[in-house]
Amino acid sequence: MQFDDIGMTFPDGTTALESVSFDVAPGEFVTLVGPSGCGKSTLLRIASGLENPTRGKCSIDRDSIGFVFQDSTLLPWRTVQRNVELFAELHGEDRAECERRATEVIDLVGLGEFTDKYPRQLSGGMKMRASLARSLVMKPRVFLFDEPFGALDEMTRERLNDELLAIFSRERFAGVFVTHSIAEAVYMSTKVLVMSARPGRIVESIDVHFAYPRSHELRYEPSFAALCGEVSAALRVVS
Repeated sequence: MQFDDIGMTFPDGTTALESVSFDVAPGEFVTLVGPSGCGKSTLLRIASGLENPTRGKCSIDRDSIGFVFQDSTLLPWRTVQRNVELFAELHGEDRAECERRATEVIDLVGLGEFTDKYPRQLSGGMKMRASLARSLVMKPRVFLFDEPFGALDEMTRERLNDELLAIFSRERFAGVFVTHSIAEAVYMSTKVLVMSARPGRIVESIDVHFAYPRSHELRYEPSFAALCGEVSAALRVVS
């Protein structure tokens, strides 16, 4: 996945992005952090094809993308099983293959006991697990995450961070993650990109060298705190 000199100006004249360039290779997990309104989510929408940039080019295999939004966006009239089967259905898989793929990823995210439940019967964390499973069902080579855990309590958020990293360690997709949490950015990523205030630009790239899989205890290591401090300092400059 490659962003090459991306610029985005909306019809009302607002310039959201300016000269944004970076690459994400398979096995890399890159997190975008920056002030509200700096264009982080717009970049994901450009990557997914939901928006077209006014300048530059995004090179990406759009036949193999998973996208997890801030809201779980589950269909309320479908059970967990049927929600997770949705993308396989849309790709024309037969019924047996839809069920097989859905069962595999539902077990992977720990919802095996909730396949017959409807979204209204699930907690916020369970809904996000179901949304993640739905995007995993076609084994995408590129994964986009737009603050998927931002509305969850801290304990649930940390647990889902660990579960997502376990999936990343197994699948090694190319991941782009948006968050406002510095600790989450450092914990999840191979690299953190700090964006300026609007119009958003990449002003600093910070490599994260902690090996995968990462343990929960990493969050309490001095080296982790030091890296969070480096990201925080970069954000203070641009905010």
